[in-house]
Amino acid sequence: MNKLSLLLLLIAIQACAQKPYYGDYTLLGKLPAKLNEVSGVETAGDSTLWVIEDNGNKDKVYMVNLKGKLVRELKVDHAKNHDWEDLAQDKAGNLYIGDFGNNANARKNLKIYKLSKPFAKKGGEIDAEKIEFQYPEQKEFPPKKSNLRFDCEAFFHHKGSLFLITKDRSRPYHGKAYVYKIPDTKGEYTAQLVGEFVSCTDTQFCSITGADISPDGKKVALLGSGYIWLFTNFDSDDFTKGTKRTIDVKHRTQQESICFLDDNTIIVADEQSKTKGRHLYSYSLD
Repeated sequence: MNKLSLLLLLIAIQACAQKPYYGDYTLLGKLPAKLNEVSGVETAGDSTLWVIEDNGNKDKVYMVNLKGKLVRELKVDHAKNHDWEDLAQDKAGNLYIGDFGNNANARKNLKIYKLSKPFAKKGGEIDAEKIEFQYPEQKEFPPKKSNLRFDCEAFFHHKGSLFLITKDRSRPYHGKAYVYKIPDTKGEYTAQLVGEFVSCTDTQFCSITGADISPDGKKVALLGSGYIWLFTNFDSDDFTKGTKRTIDVKHRTQQESICFLDDNTIIVADEQSKTKGRHLYSYSLD
């Protein structure tokens, strides 16, 4: 073997030996192949999580452990996965599925499904109640390209209300997200606009794809594909008036799901995209 061949072989061996890079995330595990489009995650217990998939996938919620292994699945009755985009949970353990994905800003059937304490549910099915809503500012379906602000992939529950954070699809792109509030009980509602903020202006990474609030109610975390926006020191429904911290996690994948495992630990999931993604990660705020 000549010197050039030996050098190339050593380079190849070194490349194969290098560990994958996950930025500032800690890799927890890989989700099963049947869950390659996870769009929402929420805690199910100290060591388990609820996850859902988005448009075109089954009307089910899945329980996985913190290594990504499938533990359980529940078919959601009286519900249709038009475009499930996020999960939220209240203090009583009720789970909320956000069926409000609205890429084209043309939907008039936006809704949230409420599941009563699925952790305690026996069997393989669970009933859902409907919380239907509309945005009062939307007059056209779809609106002009400059006003495509009515898509949503993120929400959380806090003190009897659901807080929705929209995804900017307008052109030109401004990275502006709007915060809406609706009740957490069955019915039809007009969403109340309570706040807005600009994340950043890169169309690939700055749109809000997930949200959660810490168990103590003192931190709100919003997710983009490679960024976390953390809000603290807020004292009203408009948490965007609090202190905002932008966290670059130094990992660029299609990240669409975020939740708090505890007050200082965040869980993130990304979708499968070619050879990347379909992972669970943790991130410490300490």
